[in-house]
This record gives sequence, C-alpha cells and structure tokens, in this order.
Amino acid sequence: MTIGRTISIYLPDANPQGIKICDFLDSIVKAVSIPRAKLNEASQNPELTQPGVYFLIGEKDEVGKPSIYVGESEVLLTRLNKHNKEKDFWNQAICFVSEKNNLNKAHIKYLENHACNEAKKVNKCTLENSNNPTQSSLTNQDRDFVLRIFEDLKIIMTTLGYPIFEQSKKRSKINVYYCKSKNADAVGEYTEEGFVVNKGSKSNIEETPSVLQSIKTFRANLMEKGILKEENDVYVFQEDFTFSSPSMSASVVLGRTANGWREWKDKGGKTLDAIIRKGNVEEE
Repeated sequence: MTIGRTISIYLPDANPQGIKICDFLDSIVKAVSIPRAKLNEASQNPELTQPGVYFLIGEKDEVGKPSIYVGESEVLLTRLNKHNKEKDFWNQAICFVSEKNNLNKAHIKYLENHACNEAKKVNKCTLENSNNPTQSSLTNQDRDFVLRIFEDLKIIMTTLGYPIFEQSKKRSKINVYYCKSKNADAVGEYTEEGFVVNKGSKSNIEETPSVLQSIKTFRANLMEKGILKEENDVYVFQEDFTFSSPSMSASVVLGRTANGWREWKDKGGKTLDAIIRKGNVEEE
C-alpha cells in the first residue's frame, strides 16, 4: 500500500503565480519558488539567507524540455542576485533549504552534484551547467541524510510542474501499446505524464502530403535534438520520449495526422480508446 504525503503551499501575497513556499508535514525540506520578476520581494524571505541548492528554470525548447541550471550557495539570495545580473535564460528559481538550517557546504555541494547527475540520467531537461559540479566527500551518515533530502526535493519539483528527476514508470502488461504501419513499428506506454514512446521504436521517414505543419515541425525538431535518428531507412527513437498526447505520438510515428486513441493498440488489438476511455480491459 502506498503511503500518502502532505505538502503545504503558502502564497505570501495570495497570488498563485507569485512566490510559493512549500514544505512537508513530515520533513525538514522546504522550497521557495520565485518568479524572476518577484526576486526583490522574495529577498525578505529568511530562507534565502540560508545555505541550499537552487534551480534556475527557463522556457521549454521545441520538444518540451525546460532549460535548467543547478547551483548551490551558502547564502541563496546573494547567488540569485548575481544570476539575475548575469544569466538571461531563466524566469523561475526554486530554492531548497532545511527548516533546521543544518545544511553545510559539503552537504549542498553533494546535493548539487547528485541533482545534476540525476537530471542527466533522466534526460527530461536541458542542463545549462557548463561543467559538472564537483562531488564533496561525505561520511555514510551524511550522504544518506543528503539523499533523503533529495528524495523530498524530487517530489516538490514534480508537484511544482518540473518532473525532471522522474524516471518513466516500469512497464506493465496493462499499459503497453503498439503502433505499426509501413515501416513504423513503435512501442509505447500510457502514463500519468503523457504518452511515452520507448527507445528503439521505429517511425516512418515518409510523410503524407496532408500531414499538419505542426507535426512536420515537431518531427524535424526531434531529429535536430537527436531524439530521432535515421537508421536503415527509418527514424529510430534514441531514448524514451514523453509526448503530451497519444495523437501527437502516433502522428510522429506514422508520419501523418493520426488519432492516437485509435492507432495505439494492445497486444490483443484493442485500441487505447477502448481500454482507457471506455474501460474495456481484457482480463489477464
């Protein structure tokens, strides 16, 4: 049985698009989410005088990956003010501190390094860090303390709309679907994040004359980013990729405008529409 968690989100100025202060009922981890335009107002928050790690967040690129810079500082506000003068790409900062103010320089350096490594592994954002941060040396006890903080950090980041550390869920027989046509041969999964087309799936190179321009552009962007690569007269997915909808994923795979709810089918031939929207799940 999954045990639930409670996150409190406080809006200092009652503005849901303004500063947010987030914490758990059962954890020392606290986050302060700051729109760049509100940085001066955020300077009054005592959390920003503490040591911690922070994430500078920019716009999503053509394939939906946000730009992220990971950093650490013994006084967060000082570093944010410096980035406000020197870095152009970001429009949001999320800072993480300990409610007990018991993070030291070694802790936050380790956390910064671990966050960068995990973001690269999951590959759901574009890291703006030019160099990988150095990992500090910690005792086993301190390392485990920092890694527990990171687990709560992951949850808050996802809750705030940035699932950059969330690995795709493990495959199951229930949510695996197939899309095939001509040279296309793709496997995908319907998840809470969207529709994930799995690494190694094959997409048609040819596009029909009636394909929407938005689909042509998205396929071109996937090629430019190296997510699709031409191999043996097909496009092959070089990584698991999450689409916002089943229809966009099917359209990219098939090279034509497609209704993904009908094109994605399970091993028995039932459509995604029949299984998910009409609840017609075959007994295992």
